[in-house]
Amino acid sequence: MKFTRFTVNAEVYAGVIADGTIREIKGDIFGDWEYTGKTFPKGEVKLLAPLEPNQIIGIGANYVSKVEDLPDEFPKIPVFFFKPTSSVIGPEEEIVIPRGIDQVKFESELAIVIGKEAKNVPESEALDYVFGYTIGNDVTAPQYFHQDGHWTIGKAFDTFTPLGPVIETELNPFNVNVTATLNGVEKQNSPTELMIIPIHKMISYLTNVMTLKPGDVILTGSPVGAEFVGAGDVIECEIKEIGTLRNTFVAAKESAKIF
Repeated sequence: MKFTRFTVNAEVYAGVIADGTIREIKGDIFGDWEYTGKTFPKGEVKLLAPLEPNQIIGIGANYVSKVEDLPDEFPKIPVFFFKPTSSVIGPEEEIVIPRGIDQVKFESELAIVIGKEAKNVPESEALDYVFGYTIGNDVTAPQYFHQDGHWTIGKAFDTFTPLGPVIETELNPFNVNVTATLNGVEKQNSPTELMIIPIHKMISYLTNVMTLKPGDVILTGSPVGAEFVGAGDVIECEIKEIGTLRNTFVAAKESAKIF
């Protein structure tokens, strides 16, 4: 099933998309929900990020360029980071490049949506705690990275986490390609088998550190090929089984100075 959030006449709805039609639902998508009987043509609504995340966790440098480059041993302490929920936007919304810099990086990613509380989960059971998958763009301003390795500011600006267009609940995450097209030119295209830390290991590791809860989003890393982009550039992050997440980069308007 493909779950989504959308607006019609400034009112926010939730629904399930099938064959170009959205059937409105009410209730908790992670618990009890039901159809309302109301439908909308997909072409007549504005899609939003398909959920309002509880928290967003990303992993750094998680792809190699070919299978032969996969390490024999997994890192003992993978590089994880948090992104604020205030950075989330949906399809077709503008990604704002902060004042003081001309370019940022796009990073197309498969995003995991956790569906139930998870703590100390073994790798063999990790996927049992997944509700579904969406597409994320982990937009990054490396100019704001600290020399000692702190990434938070460079990934935390408003609009820096586009998500969408839907949450797909029927997906084999080990058999999809993560792609990105910049102004019509393909820049990223990698199968998820090129992840250094596979999804089940990622979830298990995190649950041994923290309790994951319904609505948590895990960005699983970006394939090789991410580039710097500027105002006016259009990025399309795609996983065919989920859809296309399209956004345009714009320059920031006058605002408070960032120190």
